[in-house]
Amino acid sequence: MARVLNGGEIADFIKERQIKQVRNLRQEHHIAPKLVIIKSDNSNQAIDSYVRMKQRYAEDMLIDVDVISIAQDQMRDAIERANADDAVHGIIIQLPLDDPAQTDELCGLIAPQKDVDGLGSGEVFTGATAEAIDWLLAGYNVELVGRRIALLGHGRLVGEPLAKLWIERGLNVTVLDEDSTDIGNTLIHSDVIVTATGVPRILTSDRVPVDAVVVDAGTASENGVLVGDVAPDVRERKDLTITPEKGGVGPLTIAVLFDHVIQAALRIAGKL
Repeated sequence: MARVLNGGEIADFIKERQIKQVRNLRQEHHIAPKLVIIKSDNSNQAIDSYVRMKQRYAEDMLIDVDVISIAQDQMRDAIERANADDAVHGIIIQLPLDDPAQTDELCGLIAPQKDVDGLGSGEVFTGATAEAIDWLLAGYNVELVGRRIALLGHGRLVGEPLAKLWIERGLNVTVLDEDSTDIGNTLIHSDVIVTATGVPRILTSDRVPVDAVVVDAGTASENGVLVGDVAPDVRERKDLTITPEKGGVGPLTIAVLFDHVIQAALRIAGKL
């Protein structure tokens, strides 16, 4: 039977610690941690569902969340207002945008100390999804030192920050993107595969070696339903250590995101 990397279980443990931290911030320092989520007013059903997940997580620990649903040409002003608001500790832009070409520009406008998704250039915080993957593997005692790691996809949300995190740690990482050659051969000789392309079912069983660790961090929307990078024939295998179709990286990404909000609030309180 496959070993399942359940991010939801780890997130539950993290949440217990976070609830205590928020209680302390509110009671001892009179600081109410607050996150602003800016999203397109044309966002699809899948994106709206993900925003609601964040809202529910925040409600459990009394973190305030404001969701600003606006046209993309109004986002610059919304970011600047949130940057200037001392009551706001974290700001994220819910991606993808209607015009993805503006992603770098808009994310770069977020004040580094409030960029809790870690997508700007300030690098106060590691990318939330990348850090979530790191936490997930550590939580299940998956050893990365001395193993061959393949990152399929080099996007700004996952592949790029995760590659930076792990390469700086001295790990053996090969980054594969659309310009890479011999992708199949690299994957089949890897011990750990993290895929984050957003191309549904791109990772098929013939590309995955026996006893590999597989983390599916890819998301795409098909008819309003979120789907991952891993093909069904991979999930049928019993020899793998793998994230589930639902509840893998996603719940832990939300936990990391709010961990960053708490860290930002702790800095204001002088406790970090």
